[in-house]
Amino acid sequence: MSQMQIDLSDAYFEEMSVHYVGNRFAEEGLFTSSNPVHIADDTLKQLIAKYFLSPFKTPHFHQFIHETDLSLNEVYTIVTDIFNTPESFHHQTKKLTNVLYECSVHPKIKAGEFYVAMMSGCKIGHETVEAVGLFKSETKETFLKVMPGADNYDLGYEEGININKLDKGCIIFNVDHENGYKVCIVDTVSRGEEAMYWKNEFLNLKLIENDYVHTQNYIQFCKNFFEDKLGEVYETSRADEVDYLNKSQKYFQDKEVFDVKEFEREVIKQPEIIDLFHSYKEDYQENNEVKIHDEFDISEQAVKSNKKFLKSVIKLDKNFHIYIHGNKDYVERGVDEVQGLNYYKLYYKKES
Repeated sequence: MSQMQIDLSDAYFEEMSVHYVGNRFAEEGLFTSSNPVHIADDTLKQLIAKYFLSPFKTPHFHQFIHETDLSLNEVYTIVTDIFNTPESFHHQTKKLTNVLYECSVHPKIKAGEFYVAMMSGCKIGHETVEAVGLFKSETKETFLKVMPGADNYDLGYEEGININKLDKGCIIFNVDHENGYKVCIVDTVSRGEEAMYWKNEFLNLKLIENDYVHTQNYIQFCKNFFEDKLGEVYETSRADEVDYLNKSQKYFQDKEVFDVKEFEREVIKQPEIIDLFHSYKEDYQENNEVKIHDEFDISEQAVKSNKKFLKSVIKLDKNFHIYIHGNKDYVERGVDEVQGLNYYKLYYKKES
């Protein structure tokens, strides 16, 4: 099964409205604009497109849900009205602002500008579709201003938004309407309980499982097992753990289809570690509320995007990093009792 891709390189904003949403718990209130913003400057258009769209790179799709009836999901219903009656766009953005404000009740939720955009030229798979973008900026940064005068410079400052870091975003593609659309989300600043309000309270989304998700979940599961659980039970060396990570990475890079039995034979091999692998999988699924599948088509893009999770590096204090790409038998670990320090001895045939 091929992975559906997204391409926003030709996407452009038809309309945009900007409102302000405070923290309802702190009674900060909200402000809705009278009219959409008018953006005539081409450079500003490019900067806005970079700020809002560049974080959306992976085909990690969600869909709107509701426990009783999808039509009761407020964001889903309002976005549908935007797609069906574009002339009501600005009025609908005010409704979305009110819905977001009602969800902003955790004391750690930051106030900020809320942007709603009608977008065209979005490609999903081989289809070009319209989309609605929802974005929120919460983090302000201080920028130094250097102002030339007649014979000297003056310095000043002002607060603004870093266009290289979108705080919160959501793009709803106008496909698969009856099943809750296809939705991509970004949330780079929230942690803990307050992180739930954007995805779960405001949007009410669930992840659509696909080959990308299955591949990513298994890579992250392998990292946790080999780096944490294996060493905890068998007191394996870091070199052994890195060796397993290397073999896992090679498996995902070389194969087109994941088969857990084949993975266990080629990567893990030892029966007692395979047994531990099985039992850890049950705990991992329950603790992380994720399903780890035993068979799926490997997503090449997911392997590339998650390569960092199978990183083959040993970090020694703050002084050295050892990158191991091959035979772990060429790495020997020991203790220098005179100096009271650990050491690694590396064997090689030639230096390049």
